[in-house]
Amino acid sequence: MEDCSGVAAGAGGGSCGKKPFQLARSLTYHHHQGHRPPPPVVRWRRSQLADEPRAQRPQAVVLYTTSLRGVRRTFTDCSAVRAILRGFRVAVDERDVSMDAAFRRELQALLAARARAFSLPQLLIGGRLVGGADEVRQLHETGQLRRLLDGAAGQDPAYVCDACGGVRFVPCTGCGGSRKVFVEEEDRVVRCGECNENGLVRCANCCS
Repeated sequence: MEDCSGVAAGAGGGSCGKKPFQLARSLTYHHHQGHRPPPPVVRWRRSQLADEPRAQRPQAVVLYTTSLRGVRRTFTDCSAVRAILRGFRVAVDERDVSMDAAFRRELQALLAARARAFSLPQLLIGGRLVGGADEVRQLHETGQLRRLLDGAAGQDPAYVCDACGGVRFVPCTGCGGSRKVFVEEEDRVVRCGECNENGLVRCANCCS
């Protein structure tokens, strides 16, 4: 019987009928002049990631409300929309216009640009104005609200911020809520530029 140990050294198959295993030309390294070796695997992976679309950020859910009970229906509508959103377990950036006049001006400008009268609550999803309580209830009943909220960041409805207790505002640390600070260089008291008209600032722990 012939020895098959020398088959790999031959140019073709040996007498044993088995062809030697050969790497394809494209998978071998050729270090001759003018030919650059393929880049490392890590570099290739980075270039692939750079070409891929970036992951989309969770769409923001913003709810303009009021905590004042002066108008009962308005307060009831705000509570109803808040409860609906909690049922979907999504994170909501709630903006109380009674706590910060800047939110009221912000909402007034937004509604005026759409030729709509000022009313509360108002819901925005992904920067799109959804509407007030009636619109939210209708979308919820038809199942469309769930689709609109697809992609929103999740949050446990029982979550309560340890820093603000869920109020979303805390007293200004610069003036202690007094809205006044003393400037030694000028030897006078001036209006604090860090807080709103109530001496409050947004809670950095739970608000964007």
